[in-house]
Amino acid sequence: MTYLPKLALAASALALSVSAAAAGGEISVGMALEPPHLDPTSAAAGAIDQVLYANVFEGLTRFGPDGSINPGLAESWEISDDGLTYTFHLRQGVSFHDGTAMDAEDVVFSLDRARAEDSTNAQKALFADIASVSASDPHTVVVTLAKPNGSFLFNMAWGDAVIVAPESIAGIKESPVGTGPFKFVEWVKGDRIEIARNDAYWGEAVALDAATFRFISDPTAAFAAMMSEDVDVFPVFPAPENLMQFEADPRFQVLVGSTEGETILSTNNKMPPLDDLRVRKAIAHAIDRQAIIDGAMFGFGTPIGTHFAPHNPDYLDLTGNSAHDPAMAKALLAEAGFAEGFTTTLKLPPPSYARRGGEIIAAQLRAVGITVEISNLEWAQWLEQVFRGKDYGLTIVSHTEPMDIGIYARPEYYFQYDNPEFQALIAKLNSEADPKMRTALLHQAQTIIAQDYVNGYLFQLAATGVANARLRGLWVNAPTQATDLTGVSWAD
Repeated sequence: MTYLPKLALAASALALSVSAAAAGGEISVGMALEPPHLDPTSAAAGAIDQVLYANVFEGLTRFGPDGSINPGLAESWEISDDGLTYTFHLRQGVSFHDGTAMDAEDVVFSLDRARAEDSTNAQKALFADIASVSASDPHTVVVTLAKPNGSFLFNMAWGDAVIVAPESIAGIKESPVGTGPFKFVEWVKGDRIEIARNDAYWGEAVALDAATFRFISDPTAAFAAMMSEDVDVFPVFPAPENLMQFEADPRFQVLVGSTEGETILSTNNKMPPLDDLRVRKAIAHAIDRQAIIDGAMFGFGTPIGTHFAPHNPDYLDLTGNSAHDPAMAKALLAEAGFAEGFTTTLKLPPPSYARRGGEIIAAQLRAVGITVEISNLEWAQWLEQVFRGKDYGLTIVSHTEPMDIGIYARPEYYFQYDNPEFQALIAKLNSEADPKMRTALLHQAQTIIAQDYVNGYLFQLAATGVANARLRGLWVNAPTQATDLTGVSWAD
């Protein structure tokens, strides 16, 4: 990454330091975005998982801080030799926060609901290969797949696959009921969400008594809240230009790591003239990634040339495929019949990387003759107009779901890329277990979307967090969209 080594070393030293931890206490967590509702199984908003993943809701498996797949509500499992049958053995003595027991029937309900024809799950494709789900006894679930899927345990760790109960599903969007070590207390819309320790938790008790997630979208207000210590941690601090000031203050620790967030100039591949490969290629060559990283992110971020995380061992560096070349961009536009340029929309969600990056990209596109009409949208508006309505030309968003290149095999997805060759490749990848073959297929997948210029690939979002220096157990890296408080405590 391009951030200053001093910050990285300071973050590592603090994250790895060993000191006595005090049980109890409360924590205040800053967030730039407020969730649209509190059901992680029916929305694409990462802010939901940032509050609830691992804290309130749990799945059969879960992500560890290093991105590993670990047991969750399933303590163990067996996979049949043909890769079609997964037998999950559930933990016993697990209860939902309303006191009802969690058993195999709840797992059947959750997975069937997620894969149902009328499902509103934002990642319904995670469940597409499931042929049937059954409970052989109260603590055993058998999942049969229609075809082998080497990513199935990974898929079950997503926030979209958490286990919910039919008894509480009606009120989940306002009052979520999970099995996690914290239980939901209150949501004061526009202000905060409160959670408290679940004393009836099946696993190891958390150290914290309670946590409050506060919504602070303005970078200046976020800085003021941290400096006054009204907020104890801001896991994704919205103003990276302030990190050096925090690093110099002994009251704070700066946590710099990696995320799964591919930040892209998402493109509506069905909207003329963006449906023309030459136009999309022109846009890609009009973009100066490093100028965006430096100007919008103050040097924090890693350039990408495809939709894949650079820290993944299967990453292929394709940034040269779309190097900054305004002359080439103009020539491509002329070849496509747009020598005088054209006008399209650029709809931006609230995060500072989008708003700041949008202004820079608008200037870069203007330099080759493309005019963009910027609309700044609130998160709910963005979800409605762009993600669901597909009413946009361009947008900027960070896709923070882990290993999500498979979204390009979904023609109905919001950037509407329909390539049967790519779809067949992802189907083959899903059924392939051999690591070397998977690497080769992933390299092909990255290359195809880069050469089709499906989107403008900008940078991998850095995890830039600020916290009270006395806090221990915070994640430095972000392998999924979560503020996992299960291991967090205050130092003595």
